Amino acid sequence: MQAIIDKVQSGARISREEAKTLFLEASDDTLRELASCVRARFHAPDEATYLIMGIINYTNICVAQCDYCSFYRLPGHKEGYLLSPDQVCARIEQVANLGGTVVGFNGGFNPELKLQDYAALFQEIHRRFPNMSFKEMTVAEFVYACKVSRIDFAEGAKIMTEAGTQWLTGGGAEVMDEGFRKRHSAGKGTVARYYEAQRAILDAGIGSTATMVIGFDETLDERLTHLDDLRNFQDSVDGRLASFLCWTYKSYGTALGGQEVDTPEYLRWLALSRIYLDNIVHIRASVLTKNEDALLGLQYGANDFDLPTEDEVTQKAGATISHDFGRILDAAENIGFRCVHRAAFPKHPRAGHTYVASGLDRSALLGRPQEARFRSGQSLPVVA
Repeated sequence: MQAIIDKVQSGARISREEAKTLFLEASDDTLRELASCVRARFHAPDEATYLIMGIINYTNICVAQCDYCSFYRLPGHKEGYLLSPDQVCARIEQVANLGGTVVGFNGGFNPELKLQDYAALFQEIHRRFPNMSFKEMTVAEFVYACKVSRIDFAEGAKIMTEAGTQWLTGGGAEVMDEGFRKRHSAGKGTVARYYEAQRAILDAGIGSTATMVIGFDETLDERLTHLDDLRNFQDSVDGRLASFLCWTYKSYGTALGGQEVDTPEYLRWLALSRIYLDNIVHIRASVLTKNEDALLGLQYGANDFDLPTEDEVTQKAGATISHDFGRILDAAENIGFRCVHRAAFPKHPRAGHTYVASGLDRSALLGRPQEARFRSGQSLPVVA
């Protein structure tokens, strides 16, 4: 164990087997200290960054049929929906009224939607909200939309670039192991196709991220496969994935069922992710699924979080969202972190250029809705 500890502290990369040993045998204190050591190579030890962000679910129609999802409805189901552009924009206004400056989008594998339909929607959103930042679609949705549109990933990325897309998030990853996907989400396709699509997205100049969800029935080896393949992919794209976000599976209303991972295990996995993913600058904690407990993740290697305004996918499965953002920020500050509101990450963050502060202070962000900065004409900083 001491040899592994020395390796991490020296800045050397640990192996998959060493990561397994750390997770199984290291104490919580050891994992916390090592993760904080790696974190400090990129970030000030007492600083954390955050956003107020909404995730808008524009459709719940999906044919992937993942057994861990309680959100989707098959085509033709009476509860299926597809929001119009006006309805989507009304939801963006709601996020804005809560002080949100970033909106993400997540839907499903809707066989009626071609990639051009998504591009048209996002073009209209850009026109109406020129000073907001958007994370448009997940990589998983992009893969399916390209299939429906009968185009390759490079052409798909070109269409999104021409629509003004700046970010396609690494959502829809869950546990990136072929055995896991065959058991639970065969309709999502293979891990190899996911990374092929994400490479095309990055090569087109669109930013992207990495995600992971834990707490299904995955084995430790399946989790480690996810981290190992992700680290290798990040090496191969010269560190262009901006961040890694891990959250916990919520089981309410799902076919799979199960029990959510508790906070101590989540924190241990967050710490191991920071240690193992030594080529990803930003490790993000999930307030959406762990509420204020997620902020303890700042002591276990995380440096960033968002304050969610909505996410129907996760709320359907049992997540609860609080708009008392001041209380949540207080929780982070009470354990020793100065919270800085940021703009969108640089698409290629690195030590010395990890983030750009938005310039919006806490009192303004948490003020009255009509004080939302982007609505008064003030743009957030633009980073590349």
